[in-house]
Amino acid sequence: MSEAEPVSDWAHDFDHLDDTWAADPFPIWEELRATCPVAHSPRYGGAWLPTRHEDISSIAYDTDRFTSRFIIVGGTRPPDFLAPAGPVPPISSDPPYHHGARRKLIPPFSPKEIAKIEPATRAYCHSLIDSMAGRDVVDAAADYAQHIPVRVIADMLGFPEEDAETFRTFVHSFLEGVAVPIEERLDEVIALFGYLQAQVDDHMANPRDDLTTYLINLEEDPESLRGAFDQAGLQFEEAAADVDPETVPEPERLLPPVLGTMALLLIAGIDTTWSAIGASLWHLAGHPEDRKRMATEPELFPIAMEELLRAYAPVTMARLVRDDMDWNGCPMKKDDWVLLPFPAANRDPEVFEEPDRVILDRASNRHAAFGLGIHRCVGSHLARMELKVALEVWLERFEDFELADPGVVTWSHGQVRGPRVLPVRVSPRA
Repeated sequence: MSEAEPVSDWAHDFDHLDDTWAADPFPIWEELRATCPVAHSPRYGGAWLPTRHEDISSIAYDTDRFTSRFIIVGGTRPPDFLAPAGPVPPISSDPPYHHGARRKLIPPFSPKEIAKIEPATRAYCHSLIDSMAGRDVVDAAADYAQHIPVRVIADMLGFPEEDAETFRTFVHSFLEGVAVPIEERLDEVIALFGYLQAQVDDHMANPRDDLTTYLINLEEDPESLRGAFDQAGLQFEEAAADVDPETVPEPERLLPPVLGTMALLLIAGIDTTWSAIGASLWHLAGHPEDRKRMATEPELFPIAMEELLRAYAPVTMARLVRDDMDWNGCPMKKDDWVLLPFPAANRDPEVFEEPDRVILDRASNRHAAFGLGIHRCVGSHLARMELKVALEVWLERFEDFELADPGVVTWSHGQVRGPRVLPVRVSPRA
């Protein structure tokens, strides 16, 4: 939450940490799209906010004029020397470093590898609901959605399950506490990377079959990446082409630091997914007709899930302007922030018919929930699996559910939006 003055002029003084934005940003984006499609704010040292799909996509794909060296807007600009890797590669990396950094994450997040962890994810979702037995009202966010990606990522990385609360603390500090001065957040930064270093040290002393050991091995032997592609049933050259629709260079030897990549997986991989699960449950709790269709029409489920992702995409990404320039009439300065609200792109009426309406069987749905450009989410298969399993299990176990008190539902502040308090009245199936 921002401690700054509330926003009164979204076109010239927006704040993505404002309470109004957190509660419901869609009317803000709709008004700006019609009156000032690229807003500007002096806050955070200068920031821009495109709201049309065309503009968001254009900037997301433009790696020449916009750098990804830091993707969370705050009051402090990261130094230029962080590029091209950035602190949490590959999402903070610029080409050509980005290509090699991203490529190494493709095998462990391939459909084949993600399918292997689906049964354990499903069993865990059932265990969470088992723990709710006897309760008429449960918190679908805090008691359910927020636990699932924490367990899945911890298991993938080979981290202790009992450290779940530590992971949630890191997520809150890095994604919602950005308005706090960096010197006050330094302890959390040190704690996160100290924790990750301890895990790396332990894995180096005691290698096992998990994602952390995989990352360490690639750092020591980059050529083993081809073997990882083979094991995942992927063609190396084809997969490389999928990373970037433009010309892709030969695999770089420069691989990103293990700690930064692990930090990305731990923080971004958790909050984005639990937000998507929570927002989907929020929608279904308030729309009984959609809830019934998803529970009784299994053939509809995959399409409906994509529509929920479109309507409630959780992520707003950010870029930094490389050099002073005029961008479509906007006088952008070097190191100005540019927010890329992918949820706003998904509500653009020029791209989606009736964009503010959830249409579960929407036929054409090329949404941007997983981003646009070279940084499109490499973990999309994992996120889709977690969302699918979480919703399937919930609908299987609860015959009916509704918002217990819509007025107490709260949403997160910052660049990842999802419900943090979501009390739901449930009726278990007999």
